[in-house]
Parts: sequence; structure tokens; C-alpha cells
Amino acid sequence: MDSFAATASGVVGATTLTLLHETARKTVDDAPRIDLLGKRAISKLLPDYLSPSEETLHKASLVGDIMSNAAYYGLVSMDKPKNGLRNGAILGLAAGIGAVLLPGPLGLGEAPSNRTTATKLMTIGWYLAGGLAAGLTFKLLKR
Repeated sequence: MDSFAATASGVVGATTLTLLHETARKTVDDAPRIDLLGKRAISKLLPDYLSPSEETLHKASLVGDIMSNAAYYGLVSMDKPKNGLRNGAILGLAAGIGAVLLPGPLGLGEAPSNRTTATKLMTIGWYLAGGLAAGLTFKLLKR
């Protein structure tokens, strides 16, 4: 495995997803609020006596999202470059469906990614876009 290609592909996929999310959450009424899921997850992990500011929590959530999504999308490099787009699509769809279905059972609330049909479709679509960006990056880096 080429660790540069894996890392670069993952970072491109994660950045694509984060840019879509951060732009749309400020402009689209039914946009998913994946940032809220990250903030809730961080808050659940912190002891009660630690309560970071909203700004600090948001920044920590963004950093955590980019790092974890980059590692996840970097998995496109586990196969041949010619399969990058297919694998990116599979990874993106799996992550998007998980982002819609898992927050409720994990105690993070359903509304941020599951509020309306439009919210669900945007959630899945943005994760798919991240996966496709990662897959295309991997394919281009390895030609």
C-alpha cells in the first residue's frame, strides 16, 4: 500500500465532505448537522467538570471529523487504482447510510442527519461525494 496515496486520497475525501457540510449547514434549511453529532459525541466522552466553549467544541469536532474521515476514505487505496471510483462510492454510501441510521442508537439523536427526507438524502449524498473524491484522487495519483 502506498501510504502517501492513501493519506492524500483520504484527506481529499474528508475535505470534500467537510466543505459540503460546512457550506450547506449555513445556507440550506434541511441541511444535515453532522457537526452537532460530533459535538455531542465529544461532550459524552468528556468528564462533567470539563465543558469547552461552543467554538472550541466546534473546532474539535471539525478536526475529529476530518481525521477520522480521512482515515476511513483512505481505505480506497486497499485495492487497485482502477477500482478507486467504485470503492470510493461503496465507502461513501456505507458511511452516508451509517450517518443516517446510527446516531439514534448511539445516543446522539436522530434529527441532525435524519430530520427530513431531504436531510437524509443530503447526508448520504455528501458522504458519497467524499468517497468519489477519494477514489478519483487515488486513481489519478496511481496512474
